[in-house]
Amino acid sequence: MNDKPAGSPRKPTRPGRDDRLKAALKANMARRKAQARARSADRAETGDKKAED
Repeated sequence: MNDKPAGSPRKPTRPGRDDRLKAALKANMARRKAQARARSADRAETGDKKAED
């Protein structure tokens, strides 16, 4: 009785949006990795054992 398929059809995403999201994710991951490296280097220099627990 209902001619529509089950579920709502999604709009196809634009390639430009996907590219922007991919670039933003890559930048975010790079920033987080740099922060983690800086934190671990700081801990290694100061010998802070409490922060490692």
